Amino acid sequence: MRIDKYLNAVNITKRRSIAQDMISSGVISINDKIVKASKNVDIGDVITIAYLKADKKYEVLAIPTTKSTPKAEQEKYIKEVS
Repeated sequence: MRIDKYLNAVNITKRRSIAQDMISSGVISINDKIVKASKNVDIGDVITIAYLKADKKYEVLAIPTTKSTPKAEQEKYIKEVS
């Protein structure tokens, strides 16, 4: 699954367009490499989002099969890593 779709599907971003803007700004990286929106996410990858105050890291646990997932099931797909 593409990184922009993944961020939207697991409720890290509210809309896919926001994820695409963040990616084009260079604030999202996978395994410490800045990526494009077309980059595919694999299980075990670490997604880093560079916010203004601090970075957040998420480990990919699973790839959702649907376009969106309930917020209550978010822990099945990602785990926040410090």
